[in-house]
Amino acid sequence: MIRAIIIDDEAYVRTIVSDKLSQYFSNEIEIISEADSVESGVKIIEDKNPDLLFLDIQLRDGTSFDMLNTIKDKNFDVIFITGFDDHAIKAIKVGALDYILKPIDDEEFKEAVKKAIDNSKEENNIEKLVEISSEYFQGVKKKRIVLKTLENVYAVYEDDILYCRSEGNYTTFYTKQSEKILVSKSMKKVLELLSEDIFIRCHQSYLVNKKHVLRYNKQGVLVIINEIKVPVSSRRKDYVIEKIF
Repeated sequence: MIRAIIIDDEAYVRTIVSDKLSQYFSNEIEIISEADSVESGVKIIEDKNPDLLFLDIQLRDGTSFDMLNTIKDKNFDVIFITGFDDHAIKAIKVGALDYILKPIDDEEFKEAVKKAIDNSKEENNIEKLVEISSEYFQGVKKKRIVLKTLENVYAVYEDDILYCRSEGNYTTFYTKQSEKILVSKSMKKVLELLSEDIFIRCHQSYLVNKKHVLRYNKQGVLVIINEIKVPVSSRRKDYVIEKIF
C-alpha cells in the first residue's frame, strides 16, 4: 500500500483529491495525513515518511518548492496540483515531474496516479527532478532539463544541446559532449521543454540551438560547431535566417 499525503492550502481541494483516491485507488493508496502550508508540510513529511505527495505549488506561506528544498531525504514521488500557471507548468515539465490541473479532471487524475504507482516499483530520482524544476521556477539563468531514456535519467544544460532530430514520437538530443540521447517525446513535446529564444525549428524534423550556429550555406544547411550540418527547409529559410542572424 502506497502511503500518501495531500498538501494544499484549500480544504476543498484536499477533499476532492481524497475522495478521488478513495473512489479509484482505495486498494493501492492510503492517505496518512494532510497539510495546508510549507511549515506544516515539512513537519508532517519528516514525521510520517510518505511514499507519495500531492502538492499544490502556491501555499499560504511559500511554495511547495520551498518545502521540498527544505527536506533532506526525498524518498517519495510527487504529483503537483496547479492552476493554469504557465511558468509553474513549464517548471514541472523541465523536471519531468507529473502534475494535475485544477479543476481536477478524472481521467488526468487517474493517469497521473497510475504512473506514480508504477514509479513506486522503480528507482526514485526525485531529488534531481525536484532540483531542476525548482531551478526553473526560481529563475536560475543556466537552465537544465531532464531527459529520461530507457536506461538513464540525464540532467542536461540547454546550452550544451547542439540540435535535436525527431522521428515520429522519438527525439534524439545531440550534445557538446558528443552524447546522443534518445527520448520518447515528439517534436511538439520537445518544443514545450526548450526555450523559444534559444532553439529554432529549422525543419519539420530538426531543432537547432542558435548559440552554436556558425553560418548558413548555399546548400540550405546551418553549419554549427564541429562543422555539423543541420538542414533548413525551404519554407523556413527566411524565418531561420532572421531569427539567427
